[in-house]
Order: sequence, then C-alpha cells, then structure tokens
Amino acid sequence: MLTEERKQKILQLLEQHKIVKSQELVILLDASESTIRRDLQELEDEGLLQRIHGGAKKEELLGFEQNMSEKTLKNVHEKQVIARLAAELVNDEEVIYLDAGSTTLEMIPFLKDKRITVVTNSVKHAAALVDLQVSTIVLGGQVKLSTNAVLGANTLSQLRDYHFNKAFMGMNGVHLERGFTTPDPEEAAVKRLAITNAQDSYVLLDHTKFNKQTFVSVAPLQDATIITERCPLEFLDDYSERTTIKEANQ
Repeated sequence: MLTEERKQKILQLLEQHKIVKSQELVILLDASESTIRRDLQELEDEGLLQRIHGGAKKEELLGFEQNMSEKTLKNVHEKQVIARLAAELVNDEEVIYLDAGSTTLEMIPFLKDKRITVVTNSVKHAAALVDLQVSTIVLGGQVKLSTNAVLGANTLSQLRDYHFNKAFMGMNGVHLERGFTTPDPEEAAVKRLAITNAQDSYVLLDHTKFNKQTFVSVAPLQDATIITERCPLEFLDDYSERTTIKEANQ
C-alpha cells in the first residue's frame, strides 16, 4: 500500500472511531510499527490528527468549542477531583475570581460555608453560588449562549477595576509553546485580564488537555499554576520546568 493510501485509510478510520491504536493500524494496513509511527507523525505535522500514547485521535478544529451541556458530561470524576483540590486553596475572607467553565463549576459545592466573595463571568456559576449563600458578584455584559459566559467590552471595563487574591480558570488546552489556549477571542480577553488582576492564578484542567492547543493564546505557562488530576508522564518533566503542577491524590 502506498504512503498516501495508508494516510487516507488512517483518516477514514479516525472519522469513524475518533481514536485509533497503532497496533491495530499495523494489522489493518499490513505495515511495520516504524512505518505507522512515521505516517502518524506526518499527519500530525499537517494538522490532521493528534498523536496520543499508543495511537492517535481526530484533531479538533482550533476554533471549535462544545457547549456547556456537552462539557459538563465529560470526565466528571476527574473534574470533581480537580475541583476539590482547587477549593482547598481558598481561604476565608478572600476575594476570588471563578471563570466560566465546567471544571470551575464543580468547585462551587466545595465553597459552601467559606466566608469569601466570588466574582464570576458565568450566569450559571452565579446562580449556583447564590443557592449556597456565597457572596457573589456577576460581571455584566453579553451572555454567550453556548457556554453561559458573560463577555464583551462592558465585562472587561468592569473587570479592570477588580483585583483578586486568587483566580481559578478553565482552559481548552495547554501547550508548551502556545501556553494556555481557548477557542474564543472574547473569552480569551476576559480570561487574560482576570489572570493579570489576580495575585495567584490557577488553571484547572484534566489530563486530556495537555499538549493541546486551540485558536487563541491566553497566557504563558508561567502565569498560572496548573491543577490537574494527573499530568501524563510523557509531559510531566517538560511542563514542570515552566510552571508549577499540582496533582490531586485520587
């Protein structure tokens, strides 16, 4: 089978299954492991897939973002573990920023009974905080229907006046060269300003977000501590050289 034929077959399999394993490709395509590795590397270089341990997965469009309902259903246990660790860092009498996102949403039950003030750009987060009797300030602006995030010029204008002890952020990806990324430029602007105005910033993300980049860079790695349930071993040393990583003990 010619190289281009193999590559097309790999892409067809990814369309059907989203993830393919290298060993399966060796058998299906009757090729050596080194040949499959080379094909996957070339396809990744072309931006057509993302290599993972033992295989590859379909590359998502850089500007694509799932809606809040879809995000909330993914990796629920991992998000709860991350959220619990993040909430342990919050002390009484602090003012914190809680970014819109499914992982930061999981922090809210763990904030109950803490004497804090929370500023957020999420109407969903604000409602959940108020239900728990947590002092809450919700930023004004236009609500993005897919993520419930409040965005725009009014949001940024209000946010410029606020300063936080800690900011807890969601991101769609983290990359050694691109830093923390998100698909939406307007969301990126709000996230960037919140990080700037916080004494300490934390990015909450699960292991699937490592070495993944989306459309807009928000901040370099050194601007925030990463809180995760685990950092994949193949990335741990490189990322640890650039920022602090807090891993939850599950």
